[in-house]
Amino acid sequence: LEAIVLGSRWVAKQPDQRLSAAAANALAKIAAVLPDDLREDLDASTLLVGPSAAAIESIDLGLVRQAIRNERKLGFLYRAAGGAASERVVWPFALGFFDKVRVVVAWCEMRQDFRHFRADRIAELQATDTRYPRRRQALLKEWRATLDKPRGSR
Repeated sequence: LEAIVLGSRWVAKQPDQRLSAAAANALAKIAAVLPDDLREDLDASTLLVGPSAAAIESIDLGLVRQAIRNERKLGFLYRAAGGAASERVVWPFALGFFDKVRVVVAWCEMRQDFRHFRADRIAELQATDTRYPRRRQALLKEWRATLDKPRGSR
């Protein structure tokens, strides 16, 4: 129960308003069905989520989550760390939440490889109705397998 409370509180403090509201709503629903003694434990939980450095949200992460759920391609302008910009079409299949950044994990059509895109470097995000040709779970499995390989052999 403590893990659910802590995780929900953390998500509720994130700038993604829809995800934040969903976490708060889920916690309220859980509290509503708990026996009195467990509800008191939930209300009295001493596990707190403190303020963190605010992540810069330059795009609507709700659109990214929707594209992942529906297995739809996204298009955007991406600025690399050095400032160079490129147009990308990607097949997003995961969204990473780090302390200061959010990362879209996707298959990149331009690079023909898995790539990680910092959300704060994405501009002109465009959702499409085009379904990507592979299943999200297959992409996730293949991407996880690449994490075990040395960098030069990918």
